[in-house]
Amino acid sequence: MNELGVIVDLSHVGETTFYDAIKASTKPVMASHSSAYVFNAHQRNLKDDQIRAIAKTGGVVFVNFFSLFLDSTYSGKQNQYNDRHKDELSALTAKYNSRSRASEEINNKYRQEIEDMRAPLSLLIDHIDHMVKLVGADHVGLGADYDGAESYPKGLDDVSKYPLITEALLQRGYLGKDVRKILGGNFIRLLLRAKS
Repeated sequence: MNELGVIVDLSHVGETTFYDAIKASTKPVMASHSSAYVFNAHQRNLKDDQIRAIAKTGGVVFVNFFSLFLDSTYSGKQNQYNDRHKDELSALTAKYNSRSRASEEINNKYRQEIEDMRAPLSLLIDHIDHMVKLVGADHVGLGADYDGAESYPKGLDDVSKYPLITEALLQRGYLGKDVRKILGGNFIRLLLRAKS
């Protein structure tokens, strides 16, 4: 992968593979969409030592926006939601002979409940801030996962809402140059380094 200019992505690997890949790579690696384990002990999130290991290669951790990875209470809320509506979901699944159509109808009907389960924007910023304090702004970016997750922080429905992240980082005292790195500059640097 290094020879082909492909960035090694560690977001979907277990810990043993994670460290094996770092050891084998001669170029910076990334985690394209992973959050901080310290806030939520989800298997997809990175422990502090893993974040440091990526930074040591010159790589970048791109923070995932999925509420399940950000918020340690999300899974419980989701289970409660499913329990509350399981009978209705079963009935609609039988009616339509389609679980996906039934789920869509349930989710449209109880849209406010889904909205209430979403992680707060401040928690996303906490994940970013933790990583920046750990390894510096050169090694943190945004890995929203808009094409793969189902729940995002409140207000962050799509990329047009990224100014909310900019505003939140500036309010926490981030310098403009560091915000630019987090918002995309680090990815460009990583991409150019992979091609060299």
